[in-house]
Amino acid sequence: MAERALEYALEAHPDAEITVLHIVGEPSSMMGKAMSLALEEDIEKAAEKHAAEIFERAREIAQPHGIDISTDVAWGSPAKVIINQSDSFDTVVIGSHSGSLADRLFVGNVAQTVFRRSPVPVTVVR
Repeated sequence: MAERALEYALEAHPDAEITVLHIVGEPSSMMGKAMSLALEEDIEKAAEKHAAEIFERAREIAQPHGIDISTDVAWGSPAKVIINQSDSFDTVVIGSHSGSLADRLFVGNVAQTVFRRSPVPVTVVR
């Protein structure tokens, strides 16, 4: 859903400066990738490596649109980070959920929280 959200942002806001934000959340039983990061010897290096892969995919998506995107990595609760950083942007575009049931419950909750609390407009993409 994040890729769909990026596609939407690129199409709906072709003249905008777009920042792709990757948030490394707190490890929990619902976050398999974050939990695996917690087991890494150098958690920050592992998170940066994972984020680099995500950012490379985001650049691939943006390339046909002729748009250079900015990227940022943040740490913490995804909803809180997005809300805290949202006042730096004109709008937030976020995916409604992710693939697995646990991801849909968690990410869907993130999208809902951001939608309710963001100081700027939020577009939730399905």
